Amino acid sequence: MRTMLVTTVLLCCSNVFMTFAWYGHLKNLAHRPWILAAVVSWGIALFEYLIQVPANRIGHQVMNVGQLKILQEVVTLSIFLPFSVFYLREKIRLDYLWAGLCILGAVFFMFRGKLSCGH
Repeated sequence: MRTMLVTTVLLCCSNVFMTFAWYGHLKNLAHRPWILAAVVSWGIALFEYLIQVPANRIGHQVMNVGQLKILQEVVTLSIFLPFSVFYLREKIRLDYLWAGLCILGAVFFMFRGKLSCGH
């Protein structure tokens, strides 16, 4: 359980960098050339990878690749929603709820073996 917690915390940290790398330029560099935004994003993404790679290596000790991917998607939505609402000032939509419910379904199917009692 500790390994899953460490993996999740590291993935959350890496995802903050990833979200800024992917979308932060829409607010901060919107009026600059796209190539500048790309270079800045690559610089930010380096920090994401420095956290994400160890997170996946640690997580792979107790999870398969599919489980790691679904965990990453849960983390991505958990970080992206507040980022888009509070940082980019996007309006929250009901579609986020539906997407979240679909991801929860994916979590159930990917982790149901670990959820079973006695396994």
